[in-house]
Formats: sequence, structure tokens, C-alpha cells
Amino acid sequence: MSCPQNPVVLIPARMASSRLPKKPLADIAGLPMIVQCYNRAVEAEVGPVVVACAEQEIADAIEKIGGHAVLTYPDHPSGSDRIHEALQKFDPENRYDAIINVQGDLPTVEPRLIRQTFELLATEGVDIGTLAVEISELTERDNPNVVKAVAGFESGQTVSRALYFTRSKAPWDEGNDDQPLYHHIGMYAYRREALEKFVTLPASPLEKRERLEQLRALEAGMRIDVALVDTVPLGVDTPADLEKARQILAGY
Repeated sequence: MSCPQNPVVLIPARMASSRLPKKPLADIAGLPMIVQCYNRAVEAEVGPVVVACAEQEIADAIEKIGGHAVLTYPDHPSGSDRIHEALQKFDPENRYDAIINVQGDLPTVEPRLIRQTFELLATEGVDIGTLAVEISELTERDNPNVVKAVAGFESGQTVSRALYFTRSKAPWDEGNDDQPLYHHIGMYAYRREALEKFVTLPASPLEKRERLEQLRALEAGMRIDVALVDTVPLGVDTPADLEKARQILAGY
């Protein structure tokens, strides 16, 4: 299993959002949010960037700036299924051997995080790479909306194999709050064969229980490595998040 040499960045996006209607087209510093996400991915300079979109309006926004967009089936159950369809349409000749999945609601993501995610695939045997950051806010330790990556980072170690992902407070720490917990960042790099295997697997028992699709890969015996980084990219899910993104990118 060699290191992938020819990656492509795929950004899944769809208009449906109960908390922020038409989210991908929300204006941030004069550009639709999906265009800001696209630009951050281009700045990472790891490979071509393609938006896998469910609606024509999103494709129009990307094509207006000369970018690449692929229309996909609107009712995919997950972003992984959406990027897989887009990959097949964009690259039927199998030229690209790795896929970086960057969420379409991360307009301020630092390009270096995209590069770090891909670099995890340089290790022999790694099927999927992802990111985590040490939790610093005590309230996040028990928050089920903050997904925890369970990985055994030794002192000074910045890459470890993922053993589990959970919405619970884990691993156990004897009731103390001085042991690190890790906030999972939902950005993924897949070897192409790993993504193709993943989307053929049925939803697994733990995936359905935790509502975390990455557990499907672990339950199937796939290897996920986690890189420890120093920041959580802002995910835009609410009007308040949108205002924060606008402040960050003002004058960008």
C-alpha cells in the first residue's frame, strides 16, 4: 500500500439546513460561503478542488468563479456518499488515488489543516486520515455535540491510531478533568479504495447508536489515523456562526 500521489479535494454541499436556510449561498465577505470554502481548499495546494453539490444554484456559484462543480443525487444519506458519486463522475478513469473530504460549511478553515489530513495517508496501512484537537473548554467534555476521538497519544506525539469515536466523555479519567480529551474535527482523507469500500458497507450497529458514520469504517476493520492539531475550524450552522465567519473574513 503505497503513499497516494494524486489527490483531489471534494466538498459536499446541499441547500437543506433547518437552522440556516440556503447556507451554502450565504454571503461572507462578498462571496457565497461555498465559494469561500472552495477558495480555502484551493489555497491548500494539494490537488484539484471539486464541489459535489445537490442543487444547481451551488454549481452556478462555483462555476461563476471558474471552479469545478458536479451535480449529484439530492437525497444522499451522507457527505461520503455524495463525494463518492461526484468522484465517479469527475474521474471515471481513476486518475486520482486519494480524496480529501472538506465540509462545505468551513469557510475559514486553515489550508494547512487540509494538507495535514492528506499527509496521514503517507503511513503504510492507513485507510483514512482525520484530525482532532485537545479540548480546552470544560463544558465540551460532557457535550454530546462535541464528538470525541479516542486515541492513545503519547507525550509529544501528534499522530495516533483512532480506537473509537463517541459523543460521550471518553476515555475514563477517574472523575478528574486533568486528563486530555480530543475533539474530533470532521475532515477526512481517504485512499480511493477505502472510500469505495466504505460506501458499500451497510450502516453498522455502533454507527447507528452513536450517529457517527466513521464508526462504520472502524467496525469493518479499516484503519483511521488522527493528527492532533491546534485549532478547530469554525463550522457555520447558525446565524451566530455566520456572523463570526463574516468577522473573520472581513477584508480577506
